[in-house]
Amino acid sequence: MSPAKDYRALLGATIRKYRKRAHLTLETLAEKSELHPNFLGRVERGEEYISLTALRRIAQSLKIRIRDLVADL
Repeated sequence: MSPAKDYRALLGATIRKYRKRAHLTLETLAEKSELHPNFLGRVERGEEYISLTALRRIAQSLKIRIRDLVADL
């Protein structure tokens, strides 16, 4: 596994953890974040790169800080 894939997988797992903690479905988080659910699913599986803008939208929708999502990277 490449280092980039490792970071994407860690970030995706962290997003999923916070999403589940907030009791949100993937579709609900995607809607709140104004992102496509397929894109968000690929991000959670570590298959997709994500922009800072999209990361900010996710963090705001989860009512957490971006640094909470990237702390373990």
